Amino acid sequence: MKTALITGALGGIGQAMCAEFQRAGYFVIGTDRREGACACNAFLRVDIRELYTSSSVRKKLIADVRALTGNHGLTVLVNNAAIQILNKTGDIQVSDWDATLQTNLIAPFLLLQALLTDLEKAKGSVVNIASIHSVATKPTFVCYATSKAALVGMTRALAVDLGPRVRVNSINPAATATPMLLAGFEGKSKEFDDLAKKHPLERIAQPWEVAKTAIFLASEDAAFITGACLHIDGGIGGRLHDPV
Repeated sequence: MKTALITGALGGIGQAMCAEFQRAGYFVIGTDRREGACACNAFLRVDIRELYTSSSVRKKLIADVRALTGNHGLTVLVNNAAIQILNKTGDIQVSDWDATLQTNLIAPFLLLQALLTDLEKAKGSVVNIASIHSVATKPTFVCYATSKAALVGMTRALAVDLGPRVRVNSINPAATATPMLLAGFEGKSKEFDDLAKKHPLERIAQPWEVAKTAIFLASEDAAFITGACLHIDGGIGGRLHDPV
């Protein structure tokens, strides 16, 4: 049995991850800090930030995951949950850094560390969902962009440190048509079209495209890929936007 643990399962990309991994034959365990309907086989409510602040929360999550996966181990861990706190440099608080780094960087590490033997048992892999902001960002994204750049760097470092034991890769999505993003453009069709056309492919990503990329990285077809970061960005990461 192929098994997948997907954090941030109730978000737009998380829901697509759960649905697509299920469709690919995985037993999917989804986690989120809120309750809600999830396209997964089993749902665990947990705020992954608490993996850093509470050893008891960490132990319970690991025990729950092992109870669900049994002797199969864990085929893939998808670190998808994230927090995005926007603030100008002069207004950033230490608490903004704490929340961002604990959620976006340290919790993914703690999950991998705690589930390492389970991943090894299944000859599994880890897929970290980073962001285009790790390489190209904009004002007010200081905390978020820094955390995602660090997540990509940690991906490379873990791949080197773990070697053949567990493969570790990451994905950099650009603008993706999640319910949250679409809600932000409600009644702003021109602005949405402008955003889409800034990408060389002249559209934004669909959540299932990010999910399918994660499935590929977790598969045997990607058996020689580790420490990589795939850009699912419609080409925007290589495009200048100088005034014409």
